[in-house]
Amino acid sequence: MEFLSSMFNPIIEFMRTLLTYAFQFTEMIGFPSYGIAIILLTLVIKAILAPLTVKQIKSMKAMQELQPRMQALQEKYKNDPQRMQQEVAKMYREMGVNPLAGCLPLLVQMPFLIAIFWALQDYPYNPAYVQFLWLPSLGETDPYYILPVLSAVSTWMMSRQTSQGATGAAASQQKIMMWFMPLFIGYISLNFPAGLVIYWVVSNVFQFVQQHFIYKSLEANK
Repeated sequence: MEFLSSMFNPIIEFMRTLLTYAFQFTEMIGFPSYGIAIILLTLVIKAILAPLTVKQIKSMKAMQELQPRMQALQEKYKNDPQRMQQEVAKMYREMGVNPLAGCLPLLVQMPFLIAIFWALQDYPYNPAYVQFLWLPSLGETDPYYILPVLSAVSTWMMSRQTSQGATGAAASQQKIMMWFMPLFIGYISLNFPAGLVIYWVVSNVFQFVQQHFIYKSLEANK
């Protein structure tokens, strides 16, 4: 973990600077709050990464819709792996789908996710404004466990939304992840600073709304 921190240090410092600017903005409008600053920073990051997220979601949805045809080809050519690969590649070409298209946007986003994690993990808050809502300190864990619960619930909502439309083995795998990931995220959130968990919850809610409209748009264009 220390290795990652040092490797991404320039981006981490950039994220800390952005958070400082966001806090100064809340001071300028007369409501100095690190909590609001974190929410603003989260929305800005998600907005900047929105084109990549849209590309990733569309690719994922296209792959889900091709699952029945994929399973049919696997069954038809189960004794001829080479022919099966040829037919699958042909199907991708005909449908204009690149199976790797959903991975690249995620890889591009990873440095930002790692950077914001470390930026909020050790951010030097001004003690005068470190409180937010029910939280005594954004730099410490939530003593009432509200944020860990919200992180688990928002992750479950995201997982459930993403799994809609999946079939076959993919559906079974996503169903397992739909329960495992929220429990895992909720558990590790118990030990994370409240500011970091706020980022995670707001990010999930933003993407949930974003995916809703993307799915709606895809259905309308069918």
